[in-house]
Amino acid sequence: MDVSRPSVARMYDYLLGGTDNYTSDREACSELLRLAPSTRELARNNRAFLVRAVRYLAQEWGIRRFLDHGSGLPTRPNVHQVAQEVHPDARVVYVDNDPLVIAHGRTMLQENLATTAVIEADFRDTDAIFATPEVRRLTEGGEPVAALFVSVLHCIPDNGDEPWALVRDVARRLPPGSHLVVSQLASDDATLRTDVTEFMRESTGGRWGRVRSTSEVRRFFEGLELVGHPEVTEVSLWRPDTDIFPRQQTAEWIEYGAVARVPG
Repeated sequence: MDVSRPSVARMYDYLLGGTDNYTSDREACSELLRLAPSTRELARNNRAFLVRAVRYLAQEWGIRRFLDHGSGLPTRPNVHQVAQEVHPDARVVYVDNDPLVIAHGRTMLQENLATTAVIEADFRDTDAIFATPEVRRLTEGGEPVAALFVSVLHCIPDNGDEPWALVRDVARRLPPGSHLVVSQLASDDATLRTDVTEFMRESTGGRWGRVRSTSEVRRFFEGLELVGHPEVTEVSLWRPDTDIFPRQQTAEWIEYGAVARVPG
């Protein structure tokens, strides 16, 4: 683990007020905040969206199985804590390939091994992920699963149709009645998309994909049935449970996303 180079997971942890970050991460965040001053509020709103989406799926759709792609460093409340408030037997599998995330995640789950797991994998490697014993147990019996891609797809380069094909591939493997939760950094300002993308690629040693336009993010939901909100939206507007939340003072970029049901 090279802490002299920023990590996306640790930068996100810093923006959320966490302590599992290093000087390189904080310095990178300072530059990112210069390029996009609303980034800290954006990160906090995205985390709140994740919590609301998991609670909504557990309460309104009875979902008790969650597969969290690119889960990042543990931040309370975590997905399993939110889901198990509704269904104590809810199962959650976290997927990440950051060594610090894996170490912290496995430590956090020592008292919850019966219903939660952390697997070390690149979340693009769908074949390997769905072949693990943990995910096979998650999908056995055909019970619906919620697959989460929350603020991670911008870490994937396009490589043709890769990020959209990845989401379609995961959706195809899920049992009937399953759901997807997707959010991604988006901007309709082409200059900002280029500046932030170049900065993040250079800072992270290429471990970054691309900030996308809102129309590109909407492509992730083609063929799916939106639930909970009638359209793909800036995530703080998705079923807000309070009028008090960290409002972005500027909107140079946003977390843009939705929750959708997989047909069939």
